[in-house]
Amino acid sequence: MAHTIPCTLMRAGTSRGPFFLLDSLPVDETARDEALIGAIGASDLLQVDGLGGGSTLTSKVAIVSRSAQPDCDVDYLFAQVGVGQRSVDTRPNCGNMLSGVGPFAIEQGLVAARDGVTTVRVFNVNTRSRIEVTVQTPGGQVRYDGDTRIDGVAGTAAPIALNFLDAWGAVTGSVFPTGQRQDVIDGVAVTCIDAAMPLMIVRAADLGFSGRESPATFDADAAFLERLERLRRIAGERMGLGDVSNSVIPKPVLVSAGEDAYSITSRYFTPRRCHASHAVTGAIGVATALALPGTVASSSAALGGAHRLTVLHPAGRIDIEVAIDGSGDSARIVTAALVRTARKIMQGDLHIPDYVFSRPEPTAGDTMKQTPTQARQSLAKTLAPMIAAATLATASGTALAWPDKTITIVVPTAAGGGNDAMARTIAAKLGPLLGQTVIIDNRAGANGSIASEYVARATPDGHTLMLGYIATHSMNPALQKLRYDPVKDFEPVGLVGYSPTLMVAHARTPVKDVKDLVAQLKASPDKYTYASAGNGTAPHFAAELFKLNAGVTMLGIPYKGSAPAVTDTIGGTTQFMFPSLYTAYPQVKAGKLRALAVAGPKRVPSLPDVPTLKEAGIDGVDVTQWYALFAPAKTPKAVVDQLNKALNQVLKDADTIKRIEDHGADVDTSTPEQLRAMVDSELAKWKSVVQKAKLTAD
Repeated sequence: MAHTIPCTLMRAGTSRGPFFLLDSLPVDETARDEALIGAIGASDLLQVDGLGGGSTLTSKVAIVSRSAQPDCDVDYLFAQVGVGQRSVDTRPNCGNMLSGVGPFAIEQGLVAARDGVTTVRVFNVNTRSRIEVTVQTPGGQVRYDGDTRIDGVAGTAAPIALNFLDAWGAVTGSVFPTGQRQDVIDGVAVTCIDAAMPLMIVRAADLGFSGRESPATFDADAAFLERLERLRRIAGERMGLGDVSNSVIPKPVLVSAGEDAYSITSRYFTPRRCHASHAVTGAIGVATALALPGTVASSSAALGGAHRLTVLHPAGRIDIEVAIDGSGDSARIVTAALVRTARKIMQGDLHIPDYVFSRPEPTAGDTMKQTPTQARQSLAKTLAPMIAAATLATASGTALAWPDKTITIVVPTAAGGGNDAMARTIAAKLGPLLGQTVIIDNRAGANGSIASEYVARATPDGHTLMLGYIATHSMNPALQKLRYDPVKDFEPVGLVGYSPTLMVAHARTPVKDVKDLVAQLKASPDKYTYASAGNGTAPHFAAELFKLNAGVTMLGIPYKGSAPAVTDTIGGTTQFMFPSLYTAYPQVKAGKLRALAVAGPKRVPSLPDVPTLKEAGIDGVDVTQWYALFAPAKTPKAVVDQLNKALNQVLKDADTIKRIEDHGADVDTSTPEQLRAMVDSELAKWKSVVQKAKLTAD
C-alpha cells in the first residue's frame, strides 16, 4: 500500500528538496522520519527510489505549519536526510531551504499575500530562532522569475530577503559557547561560535593551507580531513554538544584573508567534505566572527554600526548586511540579512511505499495519523485471525497457501556491502524455487537495530524475513539493551555461512605490517582511525579487541553499515577497518585495500600470505562472522520448515556457492533448531567478552 502525501519540490538557495505541510505527515516522529527517508530514497547512495539527488545538498526537507509562536506566522522544521543511510537529523538548520519557506507558506494559504512584497516571519523549530523572509508578490501572487543572481545557481530569479533576528546562540545558548572567543585544541587556535549554525572556525594557514584551495583538493587529503575531524569532535564537546561523531554540527570552517577588511575567504565543510559553495547559515556564522573582535576570523578594521560583509566561497560570494551594536568585547550582532532566490520545480502528490515504515499499517482508515498505541492495537487485531488461521491449518494437516505474495528479505546494512550482496545472491535463487518475487529491503542504521525491530514487529506470515548476522543476533544485544530480543522475537530459519574477519588498511597508509602499526600507535596514540559498521558490530568488536590485546589507542568512527565504512577507508578518511572477508575481499583483490591480518584462528585460502593476528603477535582476537535467515516470532512452523528446505536447496546450488565463496565466505547450512542453539551460544560468548573487555556502546 502506498501513502500519498502532497508535496512541493523546490530549489531553495543552493539546495533542493521537498516541502511538506506538517499536517500531511505522520504524527508519530518515528513514522514521520521514515516517511522522509522514503521520500528522499535515502537508503541508496544514488537515491534512485526517491526525490534525492545523491548529495547532502539535495537530500533536504522543509516541514512547514502555522506557527505556535505569538509573534511568528509559520513554523519551519528542517530535516537533513541521509545519503546511502536511513537517517534524519533535525538538529541543524538550513538557510538555503529557509528561502523557500516564505513562497511555500504563501502558496499553501498559511500567510496572506500583499500586493508588492510580503514578509513572512518564520520560527525555526531546530534553533528556536526567528527569521523574516521577504517575498516578491506583485498582484498578491508569488513571483519566482526575476533578475537576481546568486553564485552556485544557474540563471536568475526574484530576490528573497532573509533577515535573521535572533540566531545568535540559538543552539547552545551562547554566541561563544566555550566562554571565550578563541580556544586552543591540539596546538591550533579555533573559534567556537554559535551564530545561525554552530561552527568551529580555524585559520587555513594554521593547518598548512592558503584557504583558496578547491573543494576537491581538501577532499583528497585524507590526513587533513582526519585532523579536522579530531579538532571538530573536541570542539563539539567543549561547546556542550556532547559526542558529535554522529552529528553534522558543529560544522568546521577554514578561513583566510578576503579582498579587504570587509570580506573573508571561507571553506565550509559538511563536515567530512568541503562544500561546493557555502551554506547560508554558515555564512552568517563566518560573517559574525569577522564582525566581532577577538576571533580567529576578526576583521583588521574596528567594525560598528551597519556594514555589508562578504563571504567568498568556491562558487562565488555571499553578501550579508549586518548591524553591530556596541564595540570591543561588548559588541554584538543585532541582525544579519542576505538575499537568496528560490524556484518551484513541481507540485503534486508524492507516493511513499508501505515498506519504508517499521510498523505495519492496517489497510483501512487514516493510519498515518494513528498514535503508537492505536497502531499496536490495530496491528494485533489484524494479525490475530491470520495467526489463528495458520495454526489451525497446520494442526489439521491442510497445506498452507504460502507464499501468496512478494517476499521481502530485510538487510540490516546499507546497499553495496557484503550482507547486501549475500542477500541478493540468495534472493535470486530463492524466488524461482518458491514461485514468488523476493526483494531486498536495506534498512541500515542503529547498528542493525532498525532492521531487527522492523522484522520483529512484522506480520509473522513468512513474507518478511531478515538476513541476520553476528552483530544483530549476538554482539549488539550482548553490548547493550535493545528494543528487540534476538532469541524471543525471531524464528530461526537456517544458517547461510561463515566469513573470517580481516584487518585491512587504506592502500597508502604508511604501515608495513601489524608489528609496525602497534609500534607507531604506542609512540603516537590516536595517530590513526578505524572505521566500523557501527558500535556493536563485528568490525567494532574486532577493533576494540585488537586495541585491548595490543595495548594501543586508536580512534574509532562508527558508520551506518559496512558499505560507507569501507568506502571511507578506501578513500583514506579512515585508515583501518576490520570487515568480514566477504565484504573486504573484492576491494583487496582490486588493490583498493591492503590486507594486514586475519582476525581468526587460521589463514584463509584466498589470501595465503596474510598472517593471522596471533601469528603477528596479537592473541585473543578471534571474530568469525556468521550469517543466517530469520523470520518473526510465531511464524507458523510449516512455513519455517518450507523456508529452511528452500534455503538449503539454494545453498547447494553451484552458482550460489561460487558467488558467495568468491567473496571469501564459506557456505554452511543448518536446521532451524541448530541455528537457535548457535544463537544462544554466540550470545553467551559475546556477553562474556563484553564483560571481560569492559566494552561499552559508547
